[in-house]
This record gives sequence, C-alpha cells and structure tokens, in this order.
Amino acid sequence: MSVQRRRGQTALIWRTKTAIDKRGNTVVVADADGPHEVRAAFIPQRSARAEVPGQQQINVTRMIVAADLPEVNLWSRVRWRGRDWDVVTPPAYHHGTRRTRHWSIDIRERL
Repeated sequence: MSVQRRRGQTALIWRTKTAIDKRGNTVVVADADGPHEVRAAFIPQRSARAEVPGQQQINVTRMIVAADLPEVNLWSRVRWRGRDWDVVTPPAYHHGTRRTRHWSIDIRERL
C-alpha cells in the first residue's frame, strides 16, 4: 500500500446495489444498509468558485483507494470531511504490484 493511502484520510463510501422500485423496475441505488469506511488519498483536480449570481461552485477531487473495493460506480456516494460527494467518472483500476494496485475515483462535492 502506498504511503499516501496508508496515512490518508478516512471516508465513507456507499456501494451500489440493484433494487426494485414501486413500479417493479430494476434500478441501481446507493446501498442504504450503511457505508463502508475506507482510508484514501485525496488529490484536488479542479475547482471553480461562483463569483457571479447564477454560477455554480464546482469542486472535483480524485480519491485513490485500495484495490479491494467492489461495487463502486457512478451511483455510489462518498462522505469526506463532513460533506457529501458524488462519483463523477467511472472508477479506474490501476494494476501494479500487490502493494500498489488501486482504484482512482473522481468525486464532485454536492451543494
């Protein structure tokens, strides 16, 4: 495990699962059974402040987690530093040695 992930910050990730809605449709939702706690490294990617009325503030951060994290995709949710985040890009798997393989997940702050 890399030093960044070993000494990183904790975050909560809600994995995804398939469920049946009231109409009988199969939908993908964030798992309501509870979050999964992970230790991850966080790298700021881009941000934009809302300086004029009508603009929206955007904060995007890359989250690097261990490779043993199944069922995380675009429908997953993340809570980090007391704020809720959405997964905005499909997680990218980086295969290396057993100690260095990991997932990179870009997350955007919910407002």
